[in-house]
Amino acid sequence: MNVNFFKYQGTGNDFVVVDNRKNEYSSLRSDQIRRLCDRRFGIGADGLMMLNEKPGFDFEMKYFNSDGMEGSMCGNGGRCLVKFAYHLGIHRSEYKFLANDSEYEAEIDTEGIVSLKMKNVDKVVKKHGDFILDTGSPHYVKLVNDVMEEDVYKKGRDIRYSKDFELEGINVNFVEQAGENEIIVRTYERGVEDETFSCGTGVTAAALVCYHNENGFNEVGVKTLGGHLSVEFDRLDEDHYTNIWLSGPAERIFEGKVDVK
Repeated sequence: MNVNFFKYQGTGNDFVVVDNRKNEYSSLRSDQIRRLCDRRFGIGADGLMMLNEKPGFDFEMKYFNSDGMEGSMCGNGGRCLVKFAYHLGIHRSEYKFLANDSEYEAEIDTEGIVSLKMKNVDKVVKKHGDFILDTGSPHYVKLVNDVMEEDVYKKGRDIRYSKDFELEGINVNFVEQAGENEIIVRTYERGVEDETFSCGTGVTAAALVCYHNENGFNEVGVKTLGGHLSVEFDRLDEDHYTNIWLSGPAERIFEGKVDVK
């Protein structure tokens, strides 16, 4: 199969993207997706996304982790797919798309920054001083003093494969408070099974935990290995967060064709 692909990245979280509105890539197998995402034998990416036709929406997002398995919501991936839709000629003042049977909204500003409205959070579980919450994907948030000195791969893997999370998996975020309204985040991602340069749903989870206004509007700046993002949200109480927006750059790197066997 010949695949016309595009490579996108959002703060270093990179993706192989295909236009699947004619269903020509729906038959891609998990082993083929895994090879496309392989950084030595393929294109190289944290995941692969398909932009599908969906009545009533601007498009549908189908996301696969780099292990070839279909994944849950990816925040940076969603932002990149919105920019891809724009490059395909789908121009909207507000985008509405479907991902994992949930509806999402997004906007692109005049400087090309993509903002994605995330799902509301209705529960935050505290565990041994850490936090567990779902922002479209399940996340474990651990506050640390010096995040750049953390062994994210080892410690993240230990938590991800611990008895509580081994079956379903969980993304693990290590977070340093860099200021009143700024944090630094490093993330071990399930499905990739390694640290990524950025994780949109992880950044969102970390920002919610690190609110600076007890109730009402919050804006948290986030530094990742791949660049800067921001998260805006309304905090109702310790378990309820609404009107959550993840914002940052999303860029096309290159495009090409590859023969997939």
